[in-house]
Amino acid sequence: MIMLLMYNDVFSSTSEDSTKTSTDESRQFEISKSDEEWKSMLTPLQFKVTRRKATELPYENEYFDEKRKGEYNCICCGSKLFTSNEKYDSGTGWPSFFRPYDENNIIKELDIALFMIVTEIICSKCGAHLGHVFDDGPEPTGLRYCINSASLKFIEEK
Repeated sequence: MIMLLMYNDVFSSTSEDSTKTSTDESRQFEISKSDEEWKSMLTPLQFKVTRRKATELPYENEYFDEKRKGEYNCICCGSKLFTSNEKYDSGTGWPSFFRPYDENNIIKELDIALFMIVTEIICSKCGAHLGHVFDDGPEPTGLRYCINSASLKFIEEK
C-alpha cells in the first residue's frame, strides 16, 4: 500500500509540469526564489520533485544504490540533510536513511495522498520537497526517510 501512495505524482524528466506547489505559500524560508529562478538552476525533474512535490521513479534514480561514503545535501540550497552513515537499503528503490544529519535542517509536515496521511519531509532552509518519512525503518530510530535522489546532491567523502 505504501508503494501505491508514492506513485501519486511520479514523473519522468519529460512530464508536463501540472502539479501543485510543495509548501505552504505563507511560510517564509531563508532562501526564497521565484519559479523562474528555480527552473534556471534545476533540471526539469529536480524542479518537479523539489518545487512541485513530484516523486521520481524507483530504481531509476541516481542514489538509491549509492554505496560511497559522503553526505547528501539539498540540491536547491546545499543544506546538509543526510550522510552515508545513516543510509541503508530499504528495498524500495529510493535512497533511505534512518535519521537526518540534523533534525533542524528538515521540516516534517502532514501530507494527504490517496486518502492516506503521510509525513512529508521538507528542507527547512529553502522549502524543497525531499520525500516522506515512514515508521517502518531499522533501529535505532525505527524510521525510514524515503528521499528522492532528484532533491539531493551527493558529496563524496575524501
